Amino acid sequence: MIAAPSGGPSLSLGLADAEATAALGARLAASRPARAVVHLRGELGAGKSTLARALLRALGVTGTIRSPTYTLIERYAVAGGEAAHLDLYRLGDVGELDFLGLDELQDAAALWLVEWPERGAGALRGPDLVIDLAIDGAGRRAVLHAAGDVGRDWLMRLGVPPTEGT
Repeated sequence: MIAAPSGGPSLSLGLADAEATAALGARLAASRPARAVVHLRGELGAGKSTLARALLRALGVTGTIRSPTYTLIERYAVAGGEAAHLDLYRLGDVGELDFLGLDELQDAAALWLVEWPERGAGALRGPDLVIDLAIDGAGRRAVLHAAGDVGRDWLMRLGVPPTEGT
């Protein structure tokens, strides 16, 4: 796993079940900045896709929200532009990203949700917010790390004071 951004604020939340994960997605959607990149990290089954789907649903995406596990990227219309959901788990080589049209998305996508971002290291935009998800007993633990001013402001808008430098 990539190290967490150092020195910035972070917020740790217990997520008892899928409903709590969906509620976090809704809170993130309600407080999101106009443009942001979110890196979703964690082991298989930690809840990355569940959180991404909940956030997209809260942003008004209707119909099926497909997992980009095989396509690597799915795009959705959301208020304020477009959301790009990437799942890089099956990425064989970082060079494969060249064929996904990410250059075109740089300006079009208001929100990037990137699962397994470490597999695209060096080829992706840096994150504004890093969310580490882990299995925690019967539930999950989410630790949100601000990676710059956009992420710091986003954490503050969530309404729970983050801690500095953790």
